[in-house]
Amino acid sequence: MSYTHLSIIERSKLEILHQQGKSARAIASELGRHHATICRELRRNETQKPYCAERSQESYVQRRKSSVPAGK
Repeated sequence: MSYTHLSIIERSKLEILHQQGKSARAIASELGRHHATICRELRRNETQKPYCAERSQESYVQRRKSSVPAGK
């Protein structure tokens, strides 16, 4: 199973569509993603009211850095 992470461009589109009041399913069909991916992204970054693509991207980068083991 392969997947791709949301890009900053997709997050920016998500931000605009979310501000327009679109549902997660409508946003997902617009971006060509599964609706659960959109729901998880919004829930993961819900501390940021309203949703902000740039802050979400920064949080994503930090989560990726912290998930990599330090090594020997």
